[in-house]
Amino acid sequence: MSTESPIRYDFVGPQRIIFGWGRRREVGALARSLGRRVFVICGATALLDAGVLGEIAAAAGSEGVETIFLETIVHEPEVQDVDRVAAVVRDHKPRPGDFVLAVGGGAAIDLGKAVAAMATNDESPTVKDYLENVGRDLKLIQEPLPVLAMPTTAGTGAEATRNAVISSYAPPFKKSLRSEKIMPRIALVDPELTVTVPPAVTAASGMDAITQLIESSISRKAQPIPQALALEGLKKAIPAIAEAVENGRSQPAREKMAHAAMISGMCLANSGLGMAHGVAAALGVHCGVAHGVACALMLPVALRVNRQVRQAELARLAHLLFGKGPSASPEEAVDVFIAEISALCDRVGVPRRLSQLGVNAGQIPAIVRDSRGSSMSGNPRELSDEELTDILEDTL
Repeated sequence: MSTESPIRYDFVGPQRIIFGWGRRREVGALARSLGRRVFVICGATALLDAGVLGEIAAAAGSEGVETIFLETIVHEPEVQDVDRVAAVVRDHKPRPGDFVLAVGGGAAIDLGKAVAAMATNDESPTVKDYLENVGRDLKLIQEPLPVLAMPTTAGTGAEATRNAVISSYAPPFKKSLRSEKIMPRIALVDPELTVTVPPAVTAASGMDAITQLIESSISRKAQPIPQALALEGLKKAIPAIAEAVENGRSQPAREKMAHAAMISGMCLANSGLGMAHGVAAALGVHCGVAHGVACALMLPVALRVNRQVRQAELARLAHLLFGKGPSASPEEAVDVFIAEISALCDRVGVPRRLSQLGVNAGQIPAIVRDSRGSSMSGNPRELSDEELTDILEDTL
């Protein structure tokens, strides 16, 4: 009789993925497949200046789809942003055939998913009551408006996740609206839209994707399909991120990073994450640290923390990604893996110490307290508050 655990899992992802250089030009027909009226949320004024929103409106109009522009968001979405924009959508009396198009980075797409949900679910006027562990724990009863997601950065993979990360600063928290209902119906990924992303943002967002791929692969919730996808994403991203940072117009590098980022979203949606993302959320609300930067800084730290309980998995990644042969001991292979990831962080210029981001010792108790979210629950090792405090103090 076998002693192995039975294999059981669910896997969720966008109903349709359209990927490729220049494929944003198909947005009109894709919009027509979802409905007749689209509410557009944008993630950067630069998209307006570059004419991208005009292209979307023209393409939608040519297919008989009415366009209503809602919001341009240049920060991570907050409770008040969701509540305000959702109220505007409700004023338009949502009806069958309406949908949301979110174009931008993870902030815009998360705002779009949350607004799509709150437009049709009105048991409470505030999204806070639907977030994990902070409000009334309300569930999405009504189907949200469908979402078409067009990422313009290669990082969060929000176009392929079933959560929307929403922040608050009074009181401070960063929590998720989580439901399979808010998974985008269509993910339209055109790597050409990432060409103008500045090097620092390319580095931070790219390392966020790499962190998601690694953490989901070794998470205590890891599942076989996401693990296979994570390896595919890492094979693309690790050789490409430096080129994308140093030569932003490189089509091959931008394609590989956009592909890896989208995959990382599916991986985290199905396998969870770990310590790096748990701490990153708290760094965001207490210290104003951008999410990708926080993840990049914490990734090598998290690898060292978890190496003993995930030695076999990390050694395998070292063999497959960095050519460390099977003759090497597992310990040596893991050493190589952590060293290579650390060197990659250095090459793309992400900070390595919390003090470089303005974090001070007095903030650590609050960071520890608010690192205990969904991401941390996937960490391979249980970490006490005392252990996490020591880890963060050593990282100052």
